[in-house]
Amino acid sequence: MGRSKHTIEQKVIAVQMLKEGTHTWAEISEIYQISTDTLYQWQRKYETSGLEGLKESSYWKAYSKELMEAAVLDYLNHGLSKGAIVLKYEISSRSVLSRWIRKYTSHSELKDSGKGMSQTMTKGRKTTVEERIDIAKACLANGKNYQEVATQYEVSYQQVYQWVRKLEEGGEEALQDRRGRTKPEEERTPEDELRLKIQQIERENECLRAENLLLKKLEEIERRRR
Repeated sequence: MGRSKHTIEQKVIAVQMLKEGTHTWAEISEIYQISTDTLYQWQRKYETSGLEGLKESSYWKAYSKELMEAAVLDYLNHGLSKGAIVLKYEISSRSVLSRWIRKYTSHSELKDSGKGMSQTMTKGRKTTVEERIDIAKACLANGKNYQEVATQYEVSYQQVYQWVRKLEEGGEEALQDRRGRTKPEEERTPEDELRLKIQQIERENECLRAENLLLKKLEEIERRRR
């Protein structure tokens, strides 16, 4: 399984930034180049299991048809929130649950996951802008394991690859409905290159500031313990 490009320390910092209220969900997602869904999972895992919950899983998550249906019915019939259901059934993300709900309510059959590649995964499927952003960021957070992410979200390998490339080259705007065509490098003006470079530096500096802030707090806690 692909490894996340984020360390446990970085995940803890992101969660602490939320807890301290120093940054918004959108700001943290931008700094770490993850979806808000991924950030939500980090937060919930840390709250329920501490550092252990943020460690990388050594296996690929598969779900039975029975579990999928139980999770969907809990949402539709029992009024549980998506966040609560994700925790209850140990589902990898809310977007995965949302996809099950859409399939169930559209009378499509829910099938056991992890049992080979479906036609959808080979040919791809239509997606919303939000889905493309979530999938691309999930792939980056998963160490660019395109096949695993394609399997999880029931899209094609090629779709995931293209969305990740567009996100890296042009940000979330590149995944909008206009198909996100960004200028190739040879078409970019010096102003375009400077703007992209400044955006990258700003993200890196913001991340460093946040990490330094948390390190100071951790050092203060250590001094109090002595």
